[in-house]
Amino acid sequence: MKKIEEFLVQQSYPPLDLKAVFFDMDGVLFDSMPFHAKAWTRTMKNNGFDYTEYDVYLNEGRTGESTINELFLRHRGRMATPEERQAMYAEKGRYFESYGEVKPVKYALELLQKIQAQGLDIYIVTGSAQRSLLNTLHHHFGSIFEREKMVTAFDVKHGKPHPEPYLMALKKAKIEPWQAVVIENAPLGIRSSVDAGIFTIAVNTGILQDKILLEAGAHVVFPSMHDLLTQWNIIYD
Repeated sequence: MKKIEEFLVQQSYPPLDLKAVFFDMDGVLFDSMPFHAKAWTRTMKNNGFDYTEYDVYLNEGRTGESTINELFLRHRGRMATPEERQAMYAEKGRYFESYGEVKPVKYALELLQKIQAQGLDIYIVTGSAQRSLLNTLHHHFGSIFEREKMVTAFDVKHGKPHPEPYLMALKKAKIEPWQAVVIENAPLGIRSSVDAGIFTIAVNTGILQDKILLEAGAHVVFPSMHDLLTQWNIIYD
């Protein structure tokens, strides 16, 4: 793929030696962002903040703690207290759970199966703090995911857009940046993976324009998971 070749040259990397694919979760594996958007905007309104669904998509990938602190700093000139963060995140979680079961993104399973069949490692890199995450993944995707191949909000000090989540994934996988690709859908996640030095594929499953993802640093944007699935062999032949 020409975009990958250009990236490797720009980074002064050796040829691509793909060993692992790092997946974001919300919006990439699960069609969960509409629920997150409704839950966050409802919670923020209840707590006196003006926060739109578009804001939610722009800030997708942040940990809940970071999202709440950002709003407090912007509107109240201070960080939220631990009690405020806990109460608001719990409120958001109750709303999210009330909307019903989140469905997988169409064709995500087929892409995962194709990648697994190629002998590549598959990692999750998410800002989620959902403790039942592994059970949810197993329910929808079988045995593809393993706990030791996950980076969550519990594993990092700095969430996306900081590069720490993807740097940690590289460390866990014991590989170099030119041995992985990232599949993301959100500007902050894209910034995180790009700053970690990894080729980043964006799948636009949300309400943002492609140019927002490209401006965040995505090296290529696909309009759907189906498009990425059908062209995967161009990326990894």
